[in-house]
Amino acid sequence: MPKTHDGSRFARPITHRQTVSPSPFGSSHRARAPHLDRPLIVHSHLRWDFVWQRPQQIFSRLAVNHPVLFTEEPMFGDGAPSLVITQPHPNVFRAVPMLPTAGHTDADAQWRTVLALLQEALRRHRLIGRRFDEPIQWFYSPMTAPHFLGAFDARCVVYDCMDELANFRFAPSDLAQRERFLLARADLVFTGGYQLYETKASHHDNVHFYGCGVDVDHYGKARLEETAVPPELAALPRPVFGYFGVIDERIDYALIDRLAVEFPQASIAMVGPVAKVERHTLPARPNIHWLGQRGYEALPSLVKGFDVCMMPFALSEATRYVNPTKTLEYMAAGKPIVSTAVPDVVRHFTPIVEVAHDHGAFVDAIAQAHAAPCPELIERGLDRAARAGWEAVVAAMRGHVLDALVTRDEPADNARAVAIPATAPVTTTAGAPNSTGGGAPAATAAVASALPGSAAAGR
Repeated sequence: MPKTHDGSRFARPITHRQTVSPSPFGSSHRARAPHLDRPLIVHSHLRWDFVWQRPQQIFSRLAVNHPVLFTEEPMFGDGAPSLVITQPHPNVFRAVPMLPTAGHTDADAQWRTVLALLQEALRRHRLIGRRFDEPIQWFYSPMTAPHFLGAFDARCVVYDCMDELANFRFAPSDLAQRERFLLARADLVFTGGYQLYETKASHHDNVHFYGCGVDVDHYGKARLEETAVPPELAALPRPVFGYFGVIDERIDYALIDRLAVEFPQASIAMVGPVAKVERHTLPARPNIHWLGQRGYEALPSLVKGFDVCMMPFALSEATRYVNPTKTLEYMAAGKPIVSTAVPDVVRHFTPIVEVAHDHGAFVDAIAQAHAAPCPELIERGLDRAARAGWEAVVAAMRGHVLDALVTRDEPADNARAVAIPATAPVTTTAGAPNSTGGGAPAATAAVASALPGSAAAGR
């Protein structure tokens, strides 16, 4: 791939080559062999120790074969610029840039500083030095793309689009423009939702929809007799209508308040970190319980204590593309589920999930799910989850990546060249540097088509 980290980085075109074979798994094992342990450099807007979701599930599994450098957005404080590198998981190395608070409003200046820190660490650091030559470069946020593309001598560029980040609160005004820049230079695009797939497929010829998978054994612990419900949940008055996930602008807080009013003897349990909303603005009633963030290992015992699992999302631009990870996790726990009418949930998960189109219908659905949960739908949910394990999802995604690497290896006369025009210059945004205002939520879920044979554009 041509270098793009230079004075003309915003205007340089690149050529995509698309193989003639229509098969997404068409390359031979011999052709793939040089890439079977190729390192990965990941650029993420989510922190490794935030809610355990799509990136962690994918890279904890890819790390079995590929060293992973998981780079995050900067944190700010006193002192000179530095890079904190740790190993949170076998073969996964986490890099957190630490930058001075003063002058942090220039996002592009930050990325230039971070790039210099990363390049120096990749040369000399005891954990990662010389381990990430000619990597696969994998983006979750487009914010860094104008600076990082071409800077690591990557053999393949992947964009895994979890959300329409430009629709999130506090998103930088030029985020959509930076995404167009990334799309013009990526070899492969994944999306976490079908709505996202439909949108991105019009901008790239190699797009694949893979919703999140589910760790069936992990969440299946919620159905085991020996799994104990945490004391703070076990002590609540029943029934318990519960949610776990990020608590941010995507939640319908008026609906949460109404549930508390309509079911005064019940407990509304909201588990997860609060992001991009002020704690004092959350509904405050005696039977609403904001329980805070819990570790991934604790989630099965928490969901065991829910009588009905909820997905109380507001219907807005921020949730238009959401495909909730927790859908399959709730299913694997064997629970009745009620959701608002998020498009991807309506498309992929009904009738297992009871979808309500307004507050009154949601209240009624919760009452029905508690009074008479449907054994047939719960059983169908268990079967659906069992067919959407993370191992199969990640293996299929890895297959596409390996094929993209093989395509890049092919001589030009064996591939069809697809010219991608140069993008317009990307403007510098002054303000919050984070692509989602400091920690984006989980917003994807697995569907049956998350296994090989998923939707693909241009294949």
